[in-house]
Amino acid sequence: MYAIIKDRGKQYKVRAGERHLIDLKANAQIGETVEFHDILVYSDEGGNAAFRAADNKNAKVIAEIEGMKKTAKSMTIKFRRRKESMTRKGHREKYTQIKIKEILLG
Repeated sequence: MYAIIKDRGKQYKVRAGERHLIDLKANAQIGETVEFHDILVYSDEGGNAAFRAADNKNAKVIAEIEGMKKTAKSMTIKFRRRKESMTRKGHREKYTQIKIKEILLG
């Protein structure tokens, strides 16, 4: 049984018991439960996929927030030859780690 959920413009294929990294939810607390109602596709135990899951208003995915994570730092260097000039910039993307508790099809 799986579901494809949409959260703020990104899609995730989730199963019960899996852990996923989603974009940072700034106001989220560790241990808090989150519900995703925007389900694009879901399948039942028999493997039958149901598209247009938006027609099923009761379908939802329940997840628990486990913590916040950061990716490895990525560095960008802009080097200008013969100018004695160089610019360095670093960036770390922030994510929220969630664990999928259950998928309710209504």
